[in-house]
Amino acid sequence: MSEQTPAAVAAGFNALVGLVEGEIADGRATITLEAGDDHLNPAGTVHGGAIATLVDLAMGRALASLIDGDERPVTIEMKVNYLEAGRPGLLTAEARVSRRGRLFTVVHAEVTQQQDDGEETVAEAMGTFTTI
Repeated sequence: MSEQTPAAVAAGFNALVGLVEGEIADGRATITLEAGDDHLNPAGTVHGGAIATLVDLAMGRALASLIDGDERPVTIEMKVNYLEAGRPGLLTAEARVSRRGRLFTVVHAEVTQQQDDGEETVAEAMGTFTTI
């Protein structure tokens, strides 16, 4: 099993969006996004595409933590349920591999945001991945 390093996310599109890796190991991954003005839609809440990008990376990294060698995870499909509006501030995606099959892997993720009165679930996601 490989463990990803924080430097792996600090390039390309992921860096442009502002995604930051946390713990990644054993089929689990935590990715954060400090949502600011550039991440907001016209309504002033975090754009759904930013949240989808956050969960896609978290789920892909969760699977990558189980892969040895030169294989890379590839998203086949992904569904995101937006439960609450994300606001400027720290969003955290936690992903876990649910079922790893011979050809396809199912991964789940949850996006949370701290509130004054506790943590709120902003979105839940499920994706199907393969490796190439």
